[in-house]
Amino acid sequence: MIQTYADSTGYVVVETPRNSGGASDLSAYKSVINSKTACVLVQHPNFFGSLEDVGAITEAAHAAGALSIVSVDPISLGLLKPPGEYDVDIVVGEGQSLGSPMGFGGPLLGFFACKKKYVRSFPGRIVGATQDSEGRRGYTMTLRTREQDIRREKATSNICTNQSLLALAATIYLCEMGKSGLRDVANLCVQKSNYAKKRFSEIPGVEVLFAQSKTFKEFVVQLPATVSVEDVNKNLLGEKIIGGLALESYYPELANSMLVCVTETKSKADIDRYVAAVGGIISGRSENR
Repeated sequence: MIQTYADSTGYVVVETPRNSGGASDLSAYKSVINSKTACVLVQHPNFFGSLEDVGAITEAAHAAGALSIVSVDPISLGLLKPPGEYDVDIVVGEGQSLGSPMGFGGPLLGFFACKKKYVRSFPGRIVGATQDSEGRRGYTMTLRTREQDIRREKATSNICTNQSLLALAATIYLCEMGKSGLRDVANLCVQKSNYAKKRFSEIPGVEVLFAQSKTFKEFVVQLPATVSVEDVNKNLLGEKIIGGLALESYYPELANSMLVCVTETKSKADIDRYVAAVGGIISGRSENR
């Protein structure tokens, strides 16, 4: 999506390579950042679920006069250092995990925060508290940079009002969870995904890639040559299990690999059933060769 927007604006998107642990190669980052760099964007945890060195990447960006942007999983912040402590300039993320079920692709919500000095370039609305003529507490929009009825073609975004329902649901979820609850959910994601990694590594012929890297929720599994990711996923659907994301179309060098995600919503029995089903499919294909 970033590439699509950049193509029509004259900006050039440069994707840096990863290191052996599935995270960004910091030396590669430093080699491509220069005075022409507008911003550096890092996802933490990243596409493979691996944790990034956000602090070092931010330092490299600021040293070149570029903005530092981090995309985060809000649940991960129950355990990980908050972006503000890395001195990042802009924080964005997907808020679906904050109590909103998946519903045929949407609607979902995103969140966006920035340092105060960038607030007037903020794509959205800021509501401030005030008092009416009788001293009663009230709220009013104090900044509306995106509203099409005001700025028209100069608006910085087009936010559907239906997303307010998801934002409200996320607010309620966070209030109900509280500080300790969010940490508990994050810890469950770590424990359960690591259990799944261990179980997958026990399947003959299966390799958990970037195994030395710390991960959150997601991890990469490479299947043996006797079976394809598409074949495994097709058979898993017959067991009412949604398999992992095939990675070859995104990263050709990761042929026959899939991205597996395990969250707090899955039980030990769910994970065992998933791994057993994958192991059974692989075993069956091996016997038929």
